[in-house]
Amino acid sequence: MKLFITGISTDVGKTIVSAIIVEALEADYWKPIQAGDLDNSDTAKVQSRISNSKSQFYKNAYALNTPASPHLAAEIDGVTIDLKEIVEPKCDNHLVVEGAGGLFVPLNNKEFVLDLIQPDYKVIVVSRHYLGSINHTLLTIEALKNRKLNIAGIIFSGSENKSSETIILSSTGIKCIGRIDEEPYFDQNVIKEYADLFRNDLLALEESKL
Repeated sequence: MKLFITGISTDVGKTIVSAIIVEALEADYWKPIQAGDLDNSDTAKVQSRISNSKSQFYKNAYALNTPASPHLAAEIDGVTIDLKEIVEPKCDNHLVVEGAGGLFVPLNNKEFVLDLIQPDYKVIVVSRHYLGSINHTLLTIEALKNRKLNIAGIIFSGSENKSSETIILSSTGIKCIGRIDEEPYFDQNVIKEYADLFRNDLLALEESKL
């Protein structure tokens, strides 16, 4: 099973969600594009938070120096992101693929993060509550549906907002896999607790025909 983790915006909790899913499934992890923070990359953050020894971590297709939109970070580095150069690693395990920002973050002058999502991926949307987040969540789901991509479910991150969650779930019909509270920190123990909590629902996605 291949799971693509996208967010409704930046800094909504994709990397924490990725770590939880990697731990729950003892899955492999791949972030195709890392822009900035190369000394403490998302790959390193996920790797430091998991406990299992089975998961493998694959090299970024593009590791860019500037913390900016990938198209700009690539331009500053003097390169152009080419989707043909972004080759999914071969593995026999579950694979968690983490996107960058939201779906319409540009990779170059023509293509977006959305274009990284393959037909055999199951997409998990990470939603965090803030003013405007209902709109951003519904637009994200609408974009995925328009591409006829498989939406596996939503994970809510941060403080609970029952009103927002109810309208998002009722209007989309998308399954809520779980929610991650506003924890004071996320170490291996906290990640493992959430992994144990989410594992059955995540494993059920393997059998589902979305």
